[in-house]
Amino acid sequence: MVFVEDKSAIEKETLRKGKFIVATNELNSEKLSDEEALKAYKEQQHVERGFRFLKDPMFFAHSMFLENEDRIVAMVMVMGLALMVYSLAEHKLREALEKGNETIPDQKKKQTKKPTMRRVFQVFEGITVLYRGSKMVAILNLRPIHGKILALLGREYERMYCTDYGYDLRATGKLANQK
Repeated sequence: MVFVEDKSAIEKETLRKGKFIVATNELNSEKLSDEEALKAYKEQQHVERGFRFLKDPMFFAHSMFLENEDRIVAMVMVMGLALMVYSLAEHKLREALEKGNETIPDQKKKQTKKPTMRRVFQVFEGITVLYRGSKMVAILNLRPIHGKILALLGREYERMYCTDYGYDLRATGKLANQK
């Protein structure tokens, strides 16, 4: 018995099973191609993941009760801005990790180039700002992973957490307050 590949039957079956329907208001294919419409549809997962962030107990949105319409609108605006900052920070960090061919550990201590900002926020839990009166004098519990993340995010973040408080990541490659 000899098997022969029937290309027309394979193509017919592929077309029958390969349907995916995406609807749009834009009927002009020069303005929005089928491929662009499909790509936009598939990118919705990023938006959905963002709204999952807003529902997360860490964000505390679930515990707010507003009745005044103006306050509800204002809160939605604040939450939208927070989501935008969250997304931009995640993008900036991932881009820096990729560009520098670097990684940071995830929850399972496995190195990743695509951490979530939720994970980064968890890494930064436990950092304490020490005040003497109304003056900030030190940041406690800052570890090398914090310095690495801050350096990847940019000099302004690094300065905010490190150099203003006696930490020098650029000169030594480590936190100055650690022996």
